Amino acid sequence: MTLHRLLLTGAAGGLGKVLRTGLVGTADIIRLSSRSDLGKLAPHEEHVRADLADAAAVERMLEGVDAVVHMGGQSTEAAWDVVIAANIVGAINLYEAARKARTRRIIFASSNHVIGMYPRDRRLDHTTPPRPDSRYGLSKAFGEDLACFYAYKYGISSLCIRIGSSFPEPKNRRMLSTWQSYDDITEQIKAGLTADYLFEIVYGVSANTRNWWDNGNAERLGYRPQDDSEQFAPKVEGIGDGDPVSDALQGGAFAGRDYEGDLERCLRG
Repeated sequence: MTLHRLLLTGAAGGLGKVLRTGLVGTADIIRLSSRSDLGKLAPHEEHVRADLADAAAVERMLEGVDAVVHMGGQSTEAAWDVVIAANIVGAINLYEAARKARTRRIIFASSNHVIGMYPRDRRLDHTTPPRPDSRYGLSKAFGEDLACFYAYKYGISSLCIRIGSSFPEPKNRRMLSTWQSYDDITEQIKAGLTADYLFEIVYGVSANTRNWWDNGNAERLGYRPQDDSEQFAPKVEGIGDGDPVSDALQGGAFAGRDYEGDLERCLRG
């Protein structure tokens, strides 16, 4: 069933630009949210400028919206005040505005950095408890809990996608395990807009030979990834993350940055 109005937040970002075209046809109207100019709009597009930390602006942004693909917010590690405003206050504002607007579904861009402090030899699935590797990863773990709260308390269906590394191609050895092609993430989000669920956690990853994650829960919801990072292995398998901690943990450089813990204990835990 085609939605009437779909909101895409973070439309000016890297994945936002991909989804702006990739999601054409999923709704009569795609409302694009960004704080910057988006150029000429297509007949099916609307543009709303909104800061996620501005609750009133977010309420206006959600008016008349049937579903949300939430790619907005801070997408990398940053200072506490930046992460809190964009990814914690911003996520609260989004879900509360969705509740008031009676929006029924949100696809939430979570991150592999929610579980980035696990060792690379540990096979994880959607039931794996968070082990964030950064302030950014912690904010995404909060977002998953927020989504769960609004799903079970208020009936807003939420699919939290722990996105790995979505780029045209992997950039290093780690991404041979975490890479998700643009085609695959687009199809995963389309599946998430139509599948039957209340609250689910899945991984945003292609059908990689070196995949660390059991993504059976995503497959159960209709996700059928087609791409495999192995074709890029000759170019990048010799490129590490640069230090023993980063190269040992799933979060890579996010996990290694400012690390002061006991690596051996971290790997055993």
